[in-house]
Amino acid sequence: MIDKILLSIFRRSFKAITDEMSISLTKTTRSPILCEAKDFVTGLYDSQGQMLEQTENLPILSFSLGPVCKKIIEIYGDEIYPGDVIIHNDVFSMGNQNNDVAIFKPVFHGDVLIGWAAAKGHQADIGGAVRGGYNPNATEVWQEALRIPAVKVYEKGKLRKDVWNLIFANIRLKIVEEDIKAQIGACTLGERRLQALVEKYGIDCFAAHKQELFNSTEMMMRKEIQAIPTGVYEGESQVYYDGKHIGSEFTVRVKIRVDDDSIEFDFSNSSAQTDGFVNGTYASSSSAITLTFLQMVNPNIPHNEGMIKPLNYIIPEGIILNAAYPKATTFGNHLCPQIADAIFKALAEAVPDRVTAGWNHLLCSLFTGTHPRTNRSYVDICFLGMKGGSGALQGDDGYDHIGMIDASGGVLDQDYEMYEQQTPHRVIKHEYLQDSAGSGRWRGGLGVETIIKIGADHTTMIVFGDGDKSAPFGLFGGKSSILNKIALKYPDGKEKIPLSKDLIEDIPAGTIYHQIASGGGGFGDPGEREVEKVALDVRNEVCSAERAAEDYGVLLEKDGGFRGYRKKPAN
Repeated sequence: MIDKILLSIFRRSFKAITDEMSISLTKTTRSPILCEAKDFVTGLYDSQGQMLEQTENLPILSFSLGPVCKKIIEIYGDEIYPGDVIIHNDVFSMGNQNNDVAIFKPVFHGDVLIGWAAAKGHQADIGGAVRGGYNPNATEVWQEALRIPAVKVYEKGKLRKDVWNLIFANIRLKIVEEDIKAQIGACTLGERRLQALVEKYGIDCFAAHKQELFNSTEMMMRKEIQAIPTGVYEGESQVYYDGKHIGSEFTVRVKIRVDDDSIEFDFSNSSAQTDGFVNGTYASSSSAITLTFLQMVNPNIPHNEGMIKPLNYIIPEGIILNAAYPKATTFGNHLCPQIADAIFKALAEAVPDRVTAGWNHLLCSLFTGTHPRTNRSYVDICFLGMKGGSGALQGDDGYDHIGMIDASGGVLDQDYEMYEQQTPHRVIKHEYLQDSAGSGRWRGGLGVETIIKIGADHTTMIVFGDGDKSAPFGLFGGKSSILNKIALKYPDGKEKIPLSKDLIEDIPAGTIYHQIASGGGGFGDPGEREVEKVALDVRNEVCSAERAAEDYGVLLEKDGGFRGYRKKPAN
């Protein structure tokens, strides 16, 4: 017998548990990638690996734990015991990215397996040829990382020191070991909370209401899909430069089939996998599809197994979005913007009120080196500089400085003072960038300008991303934004523009790092934007007076005020 009140209690309890696990990780991890940027996900799964709930601080991890959990159950079978802890990052057994290392802990009620608690976070190092895990010169997985197929680091509550030592002997930074311990702690917390919940209501009640929650969530998602006209829709986007072949271009193509209450995303006709650094995995590409579609449906849909049942993904092995063993794939998470672009373009005419214009694509720098004050090695992803604006949508401007769509506001900026303690570098400027938003009836979100002074000799900078060749697109008459850009100015006056996938060593102290992260594309004819909004944007230095006149046809009053008027079109 299903009790509707109990159903709500279970739903909210599952979410409260994954949220508490997330808070635990924020408070106990040490790398700024985790404790400040919150580049991790926590989740609960049932005994079969089906998602009960997740807290996706980074949305690209939205599909990254459940498939691995099912793989672990397949591998270990009956050899799963209370007190086990399993670690995993292998991209060729449903992992999404080498640096994203997952911990899984089985949850038992008595001697019955009832579920799993899991946490996955981006680690500061994972072995391989380059500190930090991003190697733009890689062509195969061993040049990128230490592969960790599912393996127990604890068995029946006892630490397997040999396995533990083998793993961390191949990882450069001690901080990674400490952060993995924090992930184990978060999973232990999730285990305790789920055990207490089942103890309170009973295993049969838990099982029945869990299944009803799956069913009701599936119905919610099917209802959302029914609002999309039945049909076949196609869209595409471009990927530029694979890290090996200058000028190389690749296409991401999607064919979306909507059949009443189910939807299929078929990427079969996308470009073949590359021989360079730029490839995705099935899990990273599936997550990108999931998070993009979730932005187009009711935000109150619970994140459980029922949510994804009406969604079908076709991503054949051998294409750029699902590279075959042993190709390099670390870049895969960052193909999400191109996947999202293709989906939005495909569905724009069918559901114009659900799509956005183009978002800022990731162009990011990762700095590594030795801090001269502490003599400690560090790895820092420059989250400050990479977060541009989102695309506008029908009825609303885009979000300013939200970041690329795979982060969708989940990845946070570093605190400036903490950044200057954890790295030897100094932030000179970090501001919204005027005229970086695509013009439209609803403008895109603003991008940012970041200037940093390098504070140590022999600094290494790894650049990875896109958006320096093609700007975020506008929709329905909206204008595109601007290009991403990174530049270095050395103390001797020499300037260097890195490639979008690049590794630059021996950068001297005093070098100025300059980054522009683009805004989002505009939505709708700029000539239809309210004059008052244009004038307000000029007053707030979002938009220049010149851009207001050129794109919006709005002139400011000659007395120097910020009230504007629409200029008459030329005869």
